[in-house]
Amino acid sequence: MSELTIQVRGAEAVCAAAAPTVALCLELSSSETIQTVVLHSQIQIEAPRRRYSGPEQARLRDLFGEPERWGQTLHALLWANLTTTVPGFTGSIGIKLAVPCTFDLNVTASKYFHGVEDGDVPLTILFSGTMFYRTAANQLQAAPIPWNTEARFALPVAIWKQSIDLHHPNTAWLGLRRDVYERLHDFKVGRGLASFDEALERMMEAAIP
Repeated sequence: MSELTIQVRGAEAVCAAAAPTVALCLELSSSETIQTVVLHSQIQIEAPRRRYSGPEQARLRDLFGEPERWGQTLHALLWANLTTTVPGFTGSIGIKLAVPCTFDLNVTASKYFHGVEDGDVPLTILFSGTMFYRTAANQLQAAPIPWNTEARFALPVAIWKQSIDLHHPNTAWLGLRRDVYERLHDFKVGRGLASFDEALERMMEAAIP
């Protein structure tokens, strides 16, 4: 059976994407002549493999609870499930796996990335799918990618933040119930304010002496 090796060689924020995107640079290698690969990738954030500062622990309490309980509550987080088609190659090929990002803090992965300040985030990418290759007798064969095919990578937090800032500079996402939004909207319009930022600042000024 043909063997396929997959490694992560780097990562970058995608400047030309329509939405925030991080590209993981993969290198696929095989001793066979590969016709194509249908590649499924599950990306997991290995949160227990990282150290956290005091401020990071405070921001991540919503995910993992109080820091003194992290021995039981700190666990891996699912970031994304992706499928891509890899073109034919002989020897090895480099591809970019586009991972969508969002600044919606109701999404667990975004909440995690927002909570960490700097350094790296340890990732594990689990691969599956099907590879189509030609044997020495030029016969076309299909084989599943072994279930234990995986790669590890330390993603710099700065790359995730850069991908968000390319589309939403100096912006944080706030989800509101529709009725709360309507009240906030009425407050803004009724006082002739230009933005929701101004409305919230006015409300906080009134509430906090």
